[in-house]
Amino acid sequence: MSFPSFYDPARVGTLYVPNTFEAVTQGQAAGLSPADQDRRRVLLLLVDAQVDFIHPDGALSVPGAVDDTRRTIEWLYHNIGQVTAVAASLDSHTPIQIFYPTWWADQDGNPPAPFTLITADDVQQGRWKPLFEPEWSVRYVQALEAQAKKVLTIWPFHTMIGTPGQTLTPALYEAIAYHAGARRAQPIFLTKGAIPKTENYSILEPEVKVPDHPLGDLNRQFLDMLTCYDLVYIAGQAKSHCVLETATSIMRYFADQPDIIARLRFLIDCTSSVVHPQIDFDALANAALAQFEAQGLRLVHSTDPVG
Repeated sequence: MSFPSFYDPARVGTLYVPNTFEAVTQGQAAGLSPADQDRRRVLLLLVDAQVDFIHPDGALSVPGAVDDTRRTIEWLYHNIGQVTAVAASLDSHTPIQIFYPTWWADQDGNPPAPFTLITADDVQQGRWKPLFEPEWSVRYVQALEAQAKKVLTIWPFHTMIGTPGQTLTPALYEAIAYHAGARRAQPIFLTKGAIPKTENYSILEPEVKVPDHPLGDLNRQFLDMLTCYDLVYIAGQAKSHCVLETATSIMRYFADQPDIIARLRFLIDCTSSVVHPQIDFDALANAALAQFEAQGLRLVHSTDPVG
């Protein structure tokens, strides 16, 4: 199919007010069948496709994310008649969280710089002291290492609730709205990441569970919903963090159901890894994805046929 008239590839990665009316209206005029008539149900799962991760001036911009997003948008337009539903997560943060400089101080009272790594030994030796929930914080960094999770990384402030950086990149939002109009399908939006005392890379569970919080455990309802689809395509940012951890949650949950894992499609050219001065996150992500592929998940490109 040709692209809708409002879509301009050059605007991907720029901030503007999405034209929801035009996107929905042109979608309704496309003459496609409603999604509830699909014999093969296909879900596009978009992980944290937000301004702060995608735009070059975003607070935590991922190199390559603009091109990834352009390919994602065009994949959706090309396959609009085959995509039953679109689900998109929104990383959502507040100023004081365990992975921000506001939570920690060194022996002189100075906050850690962005990208500082804080280990359990650092905390034990007093090199970094938590300013909030000290007992939890000590247990938290220990739990991360015990569970073979990433070392606690201090991040720049990003996707702050109520700021432009939290929003879905506008060109992608318009594509979602177009799909909603064309297929008469309500998009699914999930927010995550607002529990102050834990990280939440996966859209389906925090790094360390917080049992007394309504969002502090595994989102079994959403995971069970995935079984309603014949194919689940995964894309978004960043490959090394939120996309990978989301895929990990799915693979773990369905570990004993190879028929469900065989439905998973990872759009490898629609996601990129965080670049860190000390850690090769992309190599770590590729190693994990190779293991998932051996278990039945398929790595695909946006130019491949749906299937």
